[in-house]
Amino acid sequence: MASSVARLRSVVLDCPDPLALAAFYAGVAGGTPQAEDDDWVVLQVPGGPRLAFQRAPGLTPPEWPRADRNSQQFHLDFAAGSTWEEMDAAHERVLTLGARPLDLEDREKKDFRVYADPAGHPFCLCRIDDP
Repeated sequence: MASSVARLRSVVLDCPDPLALAAFYAGVAGGTPQAEDDDWVVLQVPGGPRLAFQRAPGLTPPEWPRADRNSQQFHLDFAAGSTWEEMDAAHERVLTLGARPLDLEDREKKDFRVYADPAGHPFCLCRIDDP
């Protein structure tokens, strides 16, 4: 195995309102947003990655699931439990936080559901048998 060049520090999301989007993800994954200034907010997810949010006025959200123009580029996956009851509860909570459903296809076909966060970035709630 090759040695690493660097250690991943943050996943950064552009957004019109960094504090609001950090608060949304704190509601999803935990942690407390720390505003460094009006343009940069950091969220250390407990037991997980550091997410950062930077102000991007005029942001054009991805057009999920398009790949031909303005593609999603990346998305975040969250383990929402191992049962459909846990998934249903997580679904209700992210909707209450401000998520918008993008793909709620039949659970017989997929073990995940796709949403847009309040800034329009896609993310998934995944049913994981062994979280």
